[in-house]
Amino acid sequence: MMLRGYIINLCLSLFSFGSLAMAATPIQEATLNNGVRVLLMEAHNVPMVAMKLVMPAGSRFDAEGKAGTATLLAGMLSDHTAKHDFTAWADLLDADAIRLGAHAGRDGFNISLTVLKDALQPGLDALTESLLQPGWNTKRFAIMKQDSIAAAQKEKEEPGVQASAAGAALLFANHPYGHRSSGSMESLARIDLADLKTLYARQIKPQGAVLAVSGDITMAELLPLLNARLAHWTGKAAKGLNDIDKAKAVAGLQRDVALPTSQMLVQLLRLGPARNDSDFFPVFVLNHILGGGGFGSRLMEEVREKRGLVYGVYSYFIPLAVPGSFVISLQTRADQAGQAEAVVRQVMADMAAGKISNKQFKASKENLIGSFAQRMDSNRERVGLMAMIGMYHLPLDYLSRWTDRVGAVTLAQVKTQASKYLTPAQWNRVRVGPAAALKSAPLKATPQKTTPQKAITPKKPVNHTITH
Repeated sequence: MMLRGYIINLCLSLFSFGSLAMAATPIQEATLNNGVRVLLMEAHNVPMVAMKLVMPAGSRFDAEGKAGTATLLAGMLSDHTAKHDFTAWADLLDADAIRLGAHAGRDGFNISLTVLKDALQPGLDALTESLLQPGWNTKRFAIMKQDSIAAAQKEKEEPGVQASAAGAALLFANHPYGHRSSGSMESLARIDLADLKTLYARQIKPQGAVLAVSGDITMAELLPLLNARLAHWTGKAAKGLNDIDKAKAVAGLQRDVALPTSQMLVQLLRLGPARNDSDFFPVFVLNHILGGGGFGSRLMEEVREKRGLVYGVYSYFIPLAVPGSFVISLQTRADQAGQAEAVVRQVMADMAAGKISNKQFKASKENLIGSFAQRMDSNRERVGLMAMIGMYHLPLDYLSRWTDRVGAVTLAQVKTQASKYLTPAQWNRVRVGPAAALKSAPLKATPQKTTPQKAITPKKPVNHTITH
């Protein structure tokens, strides 16, 4: 069992070196007898198979006032089954080095599996058991619920978590996206085991589900294995992926959260593009220029490099079935948060006015295109991308033509999207920090020049560009 685990880690390492040559491997498609859509990308360089089954059952399907239901359901399905209690289930997975997990996002709910090729059949048996034979053990549910409430209590001290919760409520209000997937102390306390069973019965269905597979297997080998195990799983989800209205756009709203800290976390946010937006790629490139490109971004250059005002600053957007959030985030000392925010707003205003150089534009596209293969350097990432393609009904050549689509974006298109998305008055603000600093009035304008300060040593930089 330890040897299998060592081999699977070795295969994961080997796969990353072989992924560059396989970046454009075509995606094959088939449909199971019960309606599950299967997407496969063959990769025969290492004897391993990874898969992800995704269904429209994420946190937006939580019952009103019971945020966290889908996340608790994911925990229950991966914790034990009707046939195996918690301990026996863990032993069964360990016996063949089976990596099985479940997760709830905003739109989707997924169950993932990674196994060596020679353990594929017991791995598929485990995935099927987890999916179709939930245990619903009341003691395990009570433990998981209490652990989740305890985690939510601890998260009240985390500025990032508090900003995320406040931002979701501010931007989406009573919309299904208006809460964090993990829930809050209050919402988790309201959830009963019956709520998990209801969500499972309504949404965990094959019609509308997508199974993404990558690894050492062919479609001819895969389909019989799947049909044999999933033949009795039937039905259609009560609500589909697209059964959701767009959130109403808001602008100029503010929300402050007081925490006993000397730091200030500031987030500016608004609605961004949906996953299927026709202007997705121009916005994608725009975000990379703005704050998604790490140290090469405008925000990092102006706010940190030139002025030393922040530990870090970045931007990202979350494309969902309907427009999700577009966020600019910075963290700094509370006494200079206002100045840092002012510089951010000036950068936004400049870009909205068309002040984006051809040099910046070309550099961002070259960076995105050059790093694309690295974004597919594991089976896990590949099945994640394919699951996204299947769930949001994107074309099967989405990955093979990704660099072409980025390359086709023009500077004029990026400027158009900058004008659409970056006007400062259209954004909202969340601040998390000391109460005294939160009383300061928001700055309305930004000085064109500021006195350079000694740069604050940042944490390890992170590339915040959304790649899929």
